[in-house]
Amino acid sequence: ADFIFQTRWMIDHKRRPTVLLTHTAVVLVTAQAAIGQIAAPELLALAVAHLIIDAIKTYGRSSGLAAFLADQAAHLVTLMAVAAYAPQLWSDGLWQDQTWLPGAMAMAAGLILATRTGGFAVALLITPYQKNDLPKGLLNGGQLIGILERGLIFLLVLVGQPAGVGFLIAAKSVLRFDTTSKDQSAGEYVIIGTLASFGWALVVAYTTQAMLSALPPLEISAITP
Repeated sequence: ADFIFQTRWMIDHKRRPTVLLTHTAVVLVTAQAAIGQIAAPELLALAVAHLIIDAIKTYGRSSGLAAFLADQAAHLVTLMAVAAYAPQLWSDGLWQDQTWLPGAMAMAAGLILATRTGGFAVALLITPYQKNDLPKGLLNGGQLIGILERGLIFLLVLVGQPAGVGFLIAAKSVLRFDTTSKDQSAGEYVIIGTLASFGWALVVAYTTQAMLSALPPLEISAITP
């Protein structure tokens, strides 16, 4: 709801009550779709809590990495609180017999957190270190590189090949060597962004892996002729 169905326009105009309420409605519909229930009051309470948290951040004009992480932590706490208060939501929903679905949802959520959410977090971290004379690249090229590298790290960890992350670091170092070796500021900027991006992806990947170990296994039936 925050990183796929919330557009840049919605983020830029969130101080408008109608936009904030629209985003809250998206949160509610997303929760209802995930659980397979429409009338559960706990999901409405979850959406209202999301509205309050976003309103505090929006109208309080909070910005920066700390505000971003606090906002997401608050959303996570409300999700955990609803899950603890009403654990029967899943068993009463439409998808209760789909034992593979929680694992698939965990993987999808992990991939979104690693790629999209990580992009916002890393951007907020390195913004204070930006300068106008940094070498110019492709439009949004750095953003796309970050998404791809975090996605690859996420997949490497989940398929049991974390050693591949080392090769990814080596490849990026070689590709960035010419730029970073000629400008110390640019080099430090790249190192900060790279370490933050890789670290974020690793934390999310191993957290997702731990979640998957606590959920029913993803069983994919073989196709028979």
